[in-house]
Amino acid sequence: MVDYTEMVQAAVEKLFNAVRRNGMDNEQAVNLISGAYALAEEAHRPQKRKSGLPYILHPLAVALIVVEEMRQTDPAIVCAALLHDVVEDTDHTIEEIRSLFGDDVATLVAAVTKPNKQQVDNFQHILGSVNKDVRVLILKLSDRLHNMRTLDSMKPQKQWKIASETQFFFAPLAGRLGLYKVKSELENLAFKFLNPMEYEHLNSELAKDRERTKEAVETFMGEAEATVFQSFSKVIRWDIRYRKPFSIWREMQERNCDFYHVPFKHYIRAVFNCDEVRQDTGRDISEQDIVLKIYSVLGNKFREQTGSFINYMTQPKANGYRSVHFRLLNPYGNIEEFHISSDTMREQSYFGCIVDDKEQWMKRLTSVLQELSENPELLMPGIHDSLYNEDVTVYTPQGSPVTLPKGATALDFAYEIHTRIGSHAKYARINGRLASVRTRLNRGDCIEIFSDESINPQQDWLDDVVTFKSKKAIRNYLNRLPKQKYKLCPCCRPLPGSEIIGFADSEGTVTVHRRNCPDAIRAASENGQTIVAVEDFKPEDNILYPVSIRIIGVDRPHLLRDIIDCVVQDAHLSMSALSSVMEEEIVTCTISYSVHSADELDSAVKRLMSIEGVEEVRIE
Repeated sequence: MVDYTEMVQAAVEKLFNAVRRNGMDNEQAVNLISGAYALAEEAHRPQKRKSGLPYILHPLAVALIVVEEMRQTDPAIVCAALLHDVVEDTDHTIEEIRSLFGDDVATLVAAVTKPNKQQVDNFQHILGSVNKDVRVLILKLSDRLHNMRTLDSMKPQKQWKIASETQFFFAPLAGRLGLYKVKSELENLAFKFLNPMEYEHLNSELAKDRERTKEAVETFMGEAEATVFQSFSKVIRWDIRYRKPFSIWREMQERNCDFYHVPFKHYIRAVFNCDEVRQDTGRDISEQDIVLKIYSVLGNKFREQTGSFINYMTQPKANGYRSVHFRLLNPYGNIEEFHISSDTMREQSYFGCIVDDKEQWMKRLTSVLQELSENPELLMPGIHDSLYNEDVTVYTPQGSPVTLPKGATALDFAYEIHTRIGSHAKYARINGRLASVRTRLNRGDCIEIFSDESINPQQDWLDDVVTFKSKKAIRNYLNRLPKQKYKLCPCCRPLPGSEIIGFADSEGTVTVHRRNCPDAIRAASENGQTIVAVEDFKPEDNILYPVSIRIIGVDRPHLLRDIIDCVVQDAHLSMSALSSVMEEEIVTCTISYSVHSADELDSAVKRLMSIEGVEEVRIE
């Protein structure tokens, strides 16, 4: 039997060395963490991981991630990391932990202890336990990160389950907390186990691409470094950053292209320390001025790709990412992307909620997370929409920034401003130009929404919004509408007041047809016993039915105007589409609009037939 004593002891020493380096070197902190380790070691002593290693190595590894990679300096979260599986996997209780280590440690352990084996309940438990304390999420992400790093020992079906949870929930959560390194590693580990063949293929292609481009990129980076050297000596650090397989795969899906057509598989990065630059230049130069100076120097030397400049420095992403991006044409005819940032910006990008104001980060999360945790039926569809980290920043006419997920529409923007504005949104002006509220938004757009009380959410709006807030508001409105008692045949499109017949299926649902509908005649001959009378299919003020009519007539001045006036003013109907074609003085006009009943449609047809020059009106 293998003796793992030395392995465990080495892990213990590594953790406590990290604890002391991170400022938790006082006697009280060390004793508290030592006590937590002693309980964890005793509780997990009989247990092994799937790999055969002692289980205690897992909580030790999680605690080390909390200290070293998550930069935590609070003994309570280190204790909770050591004890996070004790209640779930052994006979020890939360109350026992509370009595030994206090309320803070017990609350953290309880927050990450799974209530049952249903993952939706576990997600709900995590989100409902946040309570404005980001440590809960940091602890859970640390646990998940180590589990993903050691997933090889699991059976394939277990690997797939855990990787799916990671890609769906934990990676987006890390991204929304500004923990870019954690997010990126979780995404790629999940991708590795979910799509192993695709992962290996992309990894191989990226290695080939790196080798193929290495000399040219390094040469150009050297020229860029020499150009900036004249202004900032050697205080700017340069390197080439290569994208990971999951990032490439996701862009392939978005662009619907293969690997070779994904642009910018790497970028050149320049990073600086503000204090070093100030010391080198002898000037009290600001962080922003340093970035813009580097950009300006490079732009003067090399040709910039028009429109490539993106300022995430003063307009950060929702996940806290700050940098300046632009693209330059190198002497070899290729375009290279540059990212310029300070050490502070990079720290914020990697460790957002850890190095920034924690209350600010939690404020961004708690309102949505609270809604999700309180509505289990919305939890799974809402998580990804709410946490996914790609975003665009757009602006109100007053210049106030609004952050929305990538792919959001003007309708999402309207709902973000106020639910009532979204529910009655009629049209938008984007950068001063008239646009549909269904228009997709781009970073930096300025949007103005115009509403009308007669406009209300429609079922197909759900296809045009991406935010959880928008979808929830639309669904709430639709759920309050009177439920349709019948299904309507999509071929004959029956109207209240027309001659109709119904057919009941095995579940009692009645489909309504016009009596002359070929489908109805066939159904009657095949299943006559399913015919039912439809007596309460009557007009209702709040239900409209789409119709389309074709008008044929002899052209004359103002004929089209008279047709439109007849529909809009006389019949008080709202058109959704209009097309008109004239051939050899014969006009064919097709109009789509909505009516309440067959009588309303017949009335409109009679009015149209009375117009001078109209020869025929057909219901399509």
